[in-house]
Formats: sequence, C-alpha cells, structure tokens
Amino acid sequence: MENNYDSLKIENQLCFPLYACSKEIIRRYKPLLDDLDLTYTQYLAMMVLWDRRRVNVKALGECLYLDSGTLTPLLKKLEQKGYITRSRSESDNRNLDVEITQDGMLLREKAVCVPSEMGKCVDLSPEEAVFLYQILYKILGKIDPSGHGREDEDGTDP
Repeated sequence: MENNYDSLKIENQLCFPLYACSKEIIRRYKPLLDDLDLTYTQYLAMMVLWDRRRVNVKALGECLYLDSGTLTPLLKKLEQKGYITRSRSESDNRNLDVEITQDGMLLREKAVCVPSEMGKCVDLSPEEAVFLYQILYKILGKIDPSGHGREDEDGTDP
C-alpha cells in the first residue's frame, strides 16, 4: 500500500532538483547582477538584446518563456534605466519593438565577466555542461506554453 504514494515523495520528483538548482543559481547571480543594477530576468532580456540589437516584444517573450504581464514592467524598467527603447513596429503598428541603446551596449562590457564568474559556482566538466544544456532544452521543447504536453512528431504524447 505504501508504494502507491512513492510518487509523492520529494526525492522522486524531477521538478524539485530543477527548482532548487534554479533558485540557487539565481541566488549566486544576484551579487554579480547587483553590480550591474539588473535583476536576473532583466539580465536575460539584455543578453538577447546584446545579441540581436532589436527584437519584437512577442519574439522576446517567446525566447525567454515570459508572458507580456511579466515582460512589460521589466522592459519599462530597462527603458527607465536608459538601456532600451520601445517603439511601434514600422511594418505593423500593432507590434512593439525593443531596441538596445548605446548605454545598453556599454553595459555589456561590464557584464562580460558574469558567465565566467558563474562558471566557478557550478562544478561541471564542459561535457557535463553540454549534456545538461541539451537535456534541459529537450524538456523545454516538450512543454507547451499553454500548460499542456506537446505531442511528439509521431503524434504521441512525450
């Protein structure tokens, strides 16, 4: 009878170590990002913008797995700090674009050391890091943002 409840034990939950690792890693980012006056989520948005320079808000949300209710105040804060500008898309006035400013690009110089500093906090070999990255993105690829599981290409649920 006890075995029926084994699935409810915390040590049998995949979600728990994912949650705990995420929380601990973000906690270690905090002092590094405090020096940049960025939250972790703002840092993620800035990484996309450092790479792409200009992006549609909807595409940014999809890239970061964030809804507009989370993204809008985040972008307002970044705009107040002078790191980005928001403007209506020239091709479709219904869409909002985000573009990095010169100050936003200058911030990249201060942030360039963050990944190597964080690498010191996670004791993984390069091979282990690549494997973990692949597994996590495999999981993300099978999770539908609507909250339902995605079907595999063969039509079966993963």
